[in-house]
Amino acid sequence: MLLVGIAGRQTAVKRTRREVLGIAHEHKGVSAGSMLGEQWHRKRFQTPYLRNTLWAMGYAVDTVETATTWDHVLVLTQAIETALRPALKEEGEEVHAFTHLSHLYPQGSAIYTTYLYRIAASPAETLRRWHILKDAASQAIVAGHGTISHQHGVGTDHQPYLIAEKGSLGITVMRQLYAHFDPKGMMNPGKLVL
Repeated sequence: MLLVGIAGRQTAVKRTRREVLGIAHEHKGVSAGSMLGEQWHRKRFQTPYLRNTLWAMGYAVDTVETATTWDHVLVLTQAIETALRPALKEEGEEVHAFTHLSHLYPQGSAIYTTYLYRIAASPAETLRRWHILKDAASQAIVAGHGTISHQHGVGTDHQPYLIAEKGSLGITVMRQLYAHFDPKGMMNPGKLVL
């Protein structure tokens, strides 16, 4: 399923829509009209409420995001889901994981995986389970030629995996840039490189 949103002047929107539908038709795609897009637009901000409802019912939900080139999209998508689903097997738990492509580019796409798992009896155990899942997905991303973070930045959660993406030379260059432009280490210290 492909949801397409087109913004701009009415003439440009109509022309782009015709082109998109033509390409879809060439690949045996069938248009479902604008109903799905309109429904998504109306309800797109209800996800946090669903998350809270799931938590009240005993389930945690989170997402992991990456981007890669087209030649790696399918394999990486499968690798992320395959890494997540059995990650809590030792705890006797199952993980439900599903993916959609959220941003499309000429070179590749963003892969956006949502996963759902049962919360534990204690907050500490629930957090430990989250760390297990985050590590499993991050390792799959690094091994599968994905970027450790697409648009949300790196921060402390992804920092351990950044060297696999940038390499030691890239990290060295970043440290040198920070030393030059921020010698006192005042600009978000410890969030990208230590």
